[in-house]
Amino acid sequence: MVYRISVDTGGTFTDVVVGDANGKMTIGKALTTKGRIFLGMKEALNSAAAHLGISLGELLAETSMLIYGTTRATNAIVTKTTAKTALITTRGFPDILLLKEGGKENAHDFTEDFPDPYVPRRYTFEITERIGPEGGVVTPLNEAEVRAVIEKLKERKFEAAAVCFLWSISNPDHERRVGELLTELAPSIPFTLSHQLVPIVREYRRASATAIDASLKPLMQRHLRELEEDLRKAGFEGQILVSTASGGCNHIDQLIEKPIYTIGSGPAMAPIAGLNFSTQEDLGDNVIICDTGGTTFDVGLVRDGRLTFSRDTWLGPKYTGDLLGISAVDMRSIGAGGGSIAWIDEGGLMRVGPQSAGAEPGPACYGRGGTEPTVSDAAVVLGYFDPEYFLGGKMSLDVAAARSVITRLAERLSLSAEETAFRIMHLASDLMVRAIADVTINEGVNPRESTIVAGGGAAGVNIMAIANELGCNRVILPKIASALSASGMQFAHIVAEETASLFMLSSAFDVEAVNGTLQALEQRLDAFRGQLPMKNVQYEVEFIAEARYQMQVWELDTPLRKSRFKDQNDVRDFVEAFHSVHERVFAVRDEGSAVEIVNWKARLTVMLQPPNTSKAKAAGAKQAKPHSIRKCFFGGRESVPTRIFRETNIVEGLRIDGPAIIEEPTTTLVVNPNMSVTVSAHGNYLLHTQH
Repeated sequence: MVYRISVDTGGTFTDVVVGDANGKMTIGKALTTKGRIFLGMKEALNSAAAHLGISLGELLAETSMLIYGTTRATNAIVTKTTAKTALITTRGFPDILLLKEGGKENAHDFTEDFPDPYVPRRYTFEITERIGPEGGVVTPLNEAEVRAVIEKLKERKFEAAAVCFLWSISNPDHERRVGELLTELAPSIPFTLSHQLVPIVREYRRASATAIDASLKPLMQRHLRELEEDLRKAGFEGQILVSTASGGCNHIDQLIEKPIYTIGSGPAMAPIAGLNFSTQEDLGDNVIICDTGGTTFDVGLVRDGRLTFSRDTWLGPKYTGDLLGISAVDMRSIGAGGGSIAWIDEGGLMRVGPQSAGAEPGPACYGRGGTEPTVSDAAVVLGYFDPEYFLGGKMSLDVAAARSVITRLAERLSLSAEETAFRIMHLASDLMVRAIADVTINEGVNPRESTIVAGGGAAGVNIMAIANELGCNRVILPKIASALSASGMQFAHIVAEETASLFMLSSAFDVEAVNGTLQALEQRLDAFRGQLPMKNVQYEVEFIAEARYQMQVWELDTPLRKSRFKDQNDVRDFVEAFHSVHERVFAVRDEGSAVEIVNWKARLTVMLQPPNTSKAKAAGAKQAKPHSIRKCFFGGRESVPTRIFRETNIVEGLRIDGPAIIEEPTTTLVVNPNMSVTVSAHGNYLLHTQH
């Protein structure tokens, strides 16, 4: 088998990346089809196959593995098209999802309505039962109530059920029995049991994750099975994997059982791509990933070659949205993309976003009726985009419409259209700089000592200005930047994670109890590995503690140096490791405080054969003639002649000094004055903010 295919289906476009045995990647792109997802995927696969000079049938026949990522789950939640879901919980606790965690960003803003719970209050059913925190049965499960509730679910045509009992993480017998009764009495209703999905303390987080997962099961089970069926009918005989929010991929059967892990699975692949591109160019393993799309700017971080994870991923606004609750790759989004709208507030100050023109009608320059000035319109006015070569010539831009909406805004500011457009670009860049600061400076990482990897169709417009503001002189814009998430799947491995709650204090550490928990986690992962179709593969198991100083609120992931604790010396080593993690993140260590461990995690990584990422020798500096010259505005008094380069002008070792524009078929790179770009031996663009 020659190829490895990765597919990222977004709300608008489906990106396909085909990697060959030599590590070369080919992009295919097509519109996403909302109904049968394979129709759009087939067009993108055809596009990639055409670039390779082969037919779709030949491509599929020569492919050993296809990894699929999708926004289907995320879009279903945003558009409120998930299944009609019931929440079954302990009597006396019906308001877990309603009260959430009780906070909001602005505590004194009383204009905002109280948020709705993920599952409507009227869809919540209470059951008489109670487990104590130590696992003892306080109140037996009332099976008659359970049977009555299940009959109501069938009568009212519920499509899924989420079961979350108090302290089921200490003793899951009651939840397990409800699952048995659901299977017996309502086999057509899929369900999720909280102790199986996220056995962690904090009731709201567990209930929220359980409800979200259950609501996605009917949709994602049907979606993934249809995809598998369509691929097999098309002649694909290799492995089908699905990317996950945990920073890896998994088999369809596993994701059908836990579809919550498909939420954000596309963006979760971007850090994997970023790390591999940085390693490929020998630029280190501390990487800032910037993924700029039409609506959002996503930013993430790789520290010391490790992805960063969080249980604080919110669907919607922080505190008032819905908490994902699972341990997911930490990618944060802000409303600053190519379609972000520029506007003037009541104080007369110009702002950018978070409102977006979206895809319909889109920016005014798209010529589809957009009437608001956007970042993309600003780029057109500044001369950064060739209106006849947008998306490699597949789409023409309406320059007059872009200039009209920017001019309307400029008149209110008493500025020229170019000056206003440049300020829009500067404000958007400033928002992105602050987003990067949140995951770097605020987390104890110095951007000057990191490498920025930029991706997304709109990444190249202002990434050099962003890097310059951060003082970072190591920046990579990959050749396939517009499909950064899909390219990340090319490097992904199979990842599975198991979690258990065992509260433990370092000053009263029970070695036997902790080792028993770690052993149970490892056994569950061994069972998972035994179900995989591939045998005799390399794998590793990593153990992690979610720990904090005593009386703190949030935990930090602290890797265990050993798989088991032998004695108190190992406990002291762990405490020292936590001090180091805390000091790195918060610049302080409290050696006089005991350390509390709330949750224990075991993460299995089954190694898949990645593309060839061998480091190539840097080529000598070369020069090339530009394709053309046009005037662009970079903030001076007037526009300046700017060299324009296209794919046919780009060769290995080429150095381009700014001002210049590099026009790739799926992205545009703006090289600001006094900055430069070199083309690496791998074909990636290495950006230098200092001449």
